[in-house]
Amino acid sequence: MDGEVYGALGQPGMGLFMAVLIGALAGWLAERFTASNMGLIANIVMGILGGLLGNYLAAKLHIPVYGFWRNLLSATVGAVIIITIYRAIRGRGTSY
Repeated sequence: MDGEVYGALGQPGMGLFMAVLIGALAGWLAERFTASNMGLIANIVMGILGGLLGNYLAAKLHIPVYGFWRNLLSATVGAVIIITIYRAIRGRGTSY
């Protein structure tokens, strides 16, 4: 590694509680945008995975992601991408 300390979602200062909170909100927003019907745990998982994907994509595009709102936006975009890919692979069902 490069010797730098990283927090949750690859962001310094982002603790586990904030990652779960942002993940839950991002998963819920992505659920609404994609008209899916998931539960709370699935929302949190999709939101956290979406946060990792969103931050990765933002880093590749040289878009700075820091703070609550930008993390929430990148996590939501990432979760929408993950849900869309999952639904394309699994089928068009609205419930998981």
